[in-house]
Amino acid sequence: MDLATTYQEDRAQLRKMRYISLFEGCTLLLLLGIAMPLKHLGGYPGMVSLIGPIHGLAFLLYCRMLVQTLSVGNWTRAERLRMVLAPIIPFGAFLNERLLARRLASLAQE
Repeated sequence: MDLATTYQEDRAQLRKMRYISLFEGCTLLLLLGIAMPLKHLGGYPGMVSLIGPIHGLAFLLYCRMLVQTLSVGNWTRAERLRMVLAPIIPFGAFLNERLLARRLASLAQE
């Protein structure tokens, strides 16, 4: 495998991880910001039944992509820890997306 192919694969993996991170964060916001208040304040539990499984799948997809992404790059211990903790901490997915964007930009400059 040549260097150009590896470079393109690394960029594609980072791009996918960025999108999955945003998707996971958005589903969490929908769950906490819309579905849960509707359930507890409005007495409408249907949204949690709809958004909850979508967020669960997004979280599992994030975990799968995380394993793939960490196996590809040269990540520091702090970056790995941040990426592992990001989906657990509210708004962590959006902070993680910024880390991935910077990493992608640094790859583009090389």
